[in-house]
Amino acid sequence: MEDLAGRIVLLSGWRRHGLALFVGALGSFAQAPYDFPFVCFISFPVLILLLDGVADGGGAFSARIMPAFSIGFWFGFGWFAATLWWVGAAFFVEADLHAWMVPIGVIVLPAILACFYGAAAALARVVWADDLGRVFALAASFGMMEWLRTFLFTGFPWAPVAAAAMPVPLLMQPLPFVGMVGMNVLATFVFGLPVLLAGPRWRRAGLSLLVLLIASQIGFGAWRLIIAPDSAGPDNENDRLAVRIVQPAIAQTEKWDDDTRTAIFERHLELTEAPVENGELPQLIVWPETATPWVLTRQPLALLAIARVLQPGQTLLTGSVRAYGEGAATRYTNAVLGIDDTGTIIGGADKVHLVPLGEYLPLADLLSRFGLTELAVLPGGFEAGARHELIELPGLPAILPLICYETIFPQEAAELEGDAELILNVTNDAWFGDTPGPAQHFRLAQYRAVLAARPMIRAANSGISGVIDARGRVLSGLALGTSAMLDIDVPRSPDLQPMRSRSTIGISLMVVFWILALLLTLPSRRALD
Repeated sequence: MEDLAGRIVLLSGWRRHGLALFVGALGSFAQAPYDFPFVCFISFPVLILLLDGVADGGGAFSARIMPAFSIGFWFGFGWFAATLWWVGAAFFVEADLHAWMVPIGVIVLPAILACFYGAAAALARVVWADDLGRVFALAASFGMMEWLRTFLFTGFPWAPVAAAAMPVPLLMQPLPFVGMVGMNVLATFVFGLPVLLAGPRWRRAGLSLLVLLIASQIGFGAWRLIIAPDSAGPDNENDRLAVRIVQPAIAQTEKWDDDTRTAIFERHLELTEAPVENGELPQLIVWPETATPWVLTRQPLALLAIARVLQPGQTLLTGSVRAYGEGAATRYTNAVLGIDDTGTIIGGADKVHLVPLGEYLPLADLLSRFGLTELAVLPGGFEAGARHELIELPGLPAILPLICYETIFPQEAAELEGDAELILNVTNDAWFGDTPGPAQHFRLAQYRAVLAARPMIRAANSGISGVIDARGRVLSGLALGTSAMLDIDVPRSPDLQPMRSRSTIGISLMVVFWILALLLTLPSRRALD
């Protein structure tokens, strides 16, 4: 072990960067749908050994930091390129217009995200030692950069380190208490601990700490799942909402085709009015993001058709384009609309966090000169909603709508979680076909349900649709690519009040790890002096 570690430390040039790229890409197998976290017990120790090989010599600060940044960058590029390659599939939907933009999704995006991991490695190298201190430093710096990824440049916290450590609900249970920031810190620390087995000191302590932390996560998760309310139990019969989720599985190439719009709308109607085989009539029907292929407020016949398929007392929540204004001044939003059994729109909410290049073009005046356009078919793209809002409709619990990838941001509408009984996530992952993208998106939705301590109803055009309880367990679902509807009773009772301080706790944990790194580094620095 020590001999192999020594060889890794002594690597230089392209071999060092190539190994960083390889172990970063290896870490992608810890993400959904592969869910093999054990690879990270190789990826992060190798990353630490590669950083051990960075010289502590004199010279300019940048000359000492840039080699560490470079190692972290190539590690991050491998991590994100191997995990997010499916983003490029969206540019092939209208290949004649957007295929030339594929490198933006498969090279530029991973490179931008890799800069965060490069900065994490450089930051950790500032406080570095030969023993346990460097593991604390790496965990704290990765936690900081993962936190910054949630909001810098509009944010894109996809494929965080924490996701590698939480492939099943059993392991997700610390989330409400330490948040994603804390879980990123702890996951990086745990994955890095095996590097101590290659050193002369801390072997037993490192191995004991590794076993203790993993056992604690498993034990705490088991305890929380055991004491969780039984959402299907007889005591909750009056606290359940009968829901039908419609998953039409419309191919993205057909979705906005003028020749198929009527057929698409009729497929939604057919699945909505299909008879219930078992159980009571659904009180709530849910269609996915942009399910209606036109602006409903301008299609009275479409609203009349919806009224014909809804039974008395039923309500439809559907993703739809909403228009404000008239003529050239019209503004469009990506919205969720509530429609009652008379075909009347009785409520709704607009999407606030839009997808760059997908729904709007950043720096539009500049980038449009180079032929860049958003993937949305609307002229000028979508406009962001002013603020997040609960959907509160007669006879229904208060619902927090999160449209598309809004659900992946831990801070998105977090202030409304305590007032909601359910979370609604409508999305259209058909852009990405049969790739790991939809499975990764669904996993991040599970994390949000656990963080908010609220059940989640998820309707995806092509899947994966389903219901997730407040502990992250999937009560039932529809597979990717299946055209069907799902009838299910959704628990209404809140599991517990969301912890508004979860980000603060995670950041505090990050600071503690930095302090421990400094304390463990001091003896090494005194020895050098």
